[in-house]
Amino acid sequence: MRRVIFNQKGGVGKTTIACNLAAVSAAHGKKTLLIDIDPQAHSTRYLAGKKSQEIKPTIYDYFEESMYSLVSGVGNIRSYIHPTPFEGLDIMPAVQGLAELETQLESRFDMFRLKEPLDSLTDYKYVYFDTPPALNFFTRAALIAGDRCLIPFDCDDFSKQALNMLIENVNEIRKVQNPKLKVEGIIVNHYQTRANFSRQIVTELTDEGLPLLNIHLSTSVKIRESRHKSKPLIFYASRHKLTLQFEALFRELEAAGKR
Repeated sequence: MRRVIFNQKGGVGKTTIACNLAAVSAAHGKKTLLIDIDPQAHSTRYLAGKKSQEIKPTIYDYFEESMYSLVSGVGNIRSYIHPTPFEGLDIMPAVQGLAELETQLESRFDMFRLKEPLDSLTDYKYVYFDTPPALNFFTRAALIAGDRCLIPFDCDDFSKQALNMLIENVNEIRKVQNPKLKVEGIIVNHYQTRANFSRQIVTELTDEGLPLLNIHLSTSVKIRESRHKSKPLIFYASRHKLTLQFEALFRELEAAGKR
């Protein structure tokens, strides 16, 4: 199962959700790959810490070499994948210079260059993509290669207004480029149980028939601490409330994937 974490709005928790779901998956014995396809490379720093800039080759190298390759794969895609300090969790890392390739890649219509090589990685139970906050080349490449799209939502009115357009964009890619793709659900993030506004927004989304997942993620300083320590929550604070929410979210998604 390949899941793309995507929202065109920044600051909604894409990296936090991608890294922590991937970490929970690995901690539960599922071999997992995280592909950092965001030029900000936040997931790479979250999972690899201070050594993140030393990891070579990266997804930048993969795409750069793909521009000069006549076939859809570039050698063995495994050479661009590296272990993290966490057992069962690997990463295809990004670098901040990745954005420099976008114009060249778009001109060559290379958006399909991830899909076929990833089909060969049958030993990974789950693959997660951390994407940039824009519907650009890199996000499209991930959505074309993915099976499911998860949309983080941060209980903000501006985010609410953009949801329908975002879902339409994903559905358009499904129709034209990837018939397997579907919106798996909206992950409510930064949810405050006691805040009337959070409850009101969630009720409105439910009434509109949008596919909200049942587990809502709360806010906590622990998540900032875990990013600073380069340790996803399940490895940093395994019994914390937010960690348990991520585990419950993982179980909800796993159950849905079996249906």
